Order: sequence, then structure tokens, then C-alpha cells
Amino acid sequence: MTSIGIIGSGNIGSQLARAFTALGHDVVIANSRGPASLTELVNEITASPALGRITASTVTEAAKAGEIVVLTIPLGKVPTLPRDLFDGRIVIDTGNYYPQRDGEIAALEAETVTTVEWTAQHFDGGTFVKAFNHIPAVEITTHAQPAGTDHRRALTVHADDEAAKQRVSALIDAIGFDPVDGGTLADSWRIQRDTPGYGPRLTADELAAKLAEAKRYRDM
Repeated sequence: MTSIGIIGSGNIGSQLARAFTALGHDVVIANSRGPASLTELVNEITASPALGRITASTVTEAAKAGEIVVLTIPLGKVPTLPRDLFDGRIVIDTGNYYPQRDGEIAALEAETVTTVEWTAQHFDGGTFVKAFNHIPAVEITTHAQPAGTDHRRALTVHADDEAAKQRVSALIDAIGFDPVDGGTLADSWRIQRDTPGYGPRLTADELAAKLAEAKRYRDM
């Protein structure tokens, strides 16, 4: 087992903390409000029959806690983080672009980059992987099933680095979902907001078909 940092304690971050600690991973979680604001979540997970430990810390400490870090904050907040935060780390980016929340981002409006490519541009280091952005947060725990279960739900993984993609795929499988290789970071537009695969419960074959059906926003 390993230590996993989580930056962002909202719906996705808290659900992934539950899922990872249940597997025996140690989680270091942080948010913009500071460790004290995470006391209730830490106490809840600590009181559950989890095999791993959870610790609340600062953003910098969470980023340095392990080789894998989950970044799950609003896109508009990404530029506020230090550029060297993820040096030497695998970063799982769960972000989605909502202009009404994040403000208009010209490159995303023009679709010259995907959300994860835009995020990665703000950091000097880190190997980025796109995952967990197309499942309602509560279903990360409620839809999880053992490997080999009929009609098991699938989740996509996008990365340019194959080793990082395989490592995150193994995590997805372990917490209860079939990983689907969606291609590179540039291909991840196929699972952004409002695409056919975004949101519904789909098997691996169904999800692969939905990825193929996706169209750019500008073509809709």
C-alpha cells in the first residue's frame, strides 16, 4: 500500500479518501481552508473500519505525501497553486470546466487544449492523468463492485505516460471499477462535460462506444 495525497476535500475528494483508505492506503488530505476544517471528515473515516489512515494537512504537505496526488479543486483555483507543487508526482486530475463557476477560460472556450492539458500547463513538474471526472461523486463508493462482476461500471483513464496510466488504472480497478484506456491527455475532451459518456453508469464496452460518439462542443 502507499500514501496518496488529495488536494480538495469536496464531494470527489472526500469520496476518494473513503475509497482509498478502505483499501489500506494512507491518505493525506488538504483544502484551502486548512487542516482544522477537515476534522469532521477525518474523524468519520477514522471511526470506520478502514485499513488505511487519513491525516489532514496543508496543501504542500499533501502534495509531497506520496507518489500519487489527486487534484480535485475548481479549475478557476488552479492558477493559485505553486508551480513546483507536483514535481516528481503522478497527478490525478478530476477537474471539469464550468464557466459560471471558474470564469471564462479562453483556451478552453476555443478548445485548443483539454481541461487536464490546461491544468498541467500551470505546473513545472508532475505526470498528469485524467480520471474520476465523469462519475457523480457519491457513486465512487455506492457503485463500486468486485472485479469480474457482470455489468461492472467502467471509468476512463487518459495519460501521455503509459506507466502512470497503468498505475491509476490499477487503483480504479482496486476501488471497484473497470478502467478503460481513453488515450492521451489530448483525447480526454471525449469525456468532458456534456459528452455522451459523462455521467451515466456504463460498462467498459458501453463507455468505449460513448467515447467514440463524442463530438467537440464547436461541432455540436
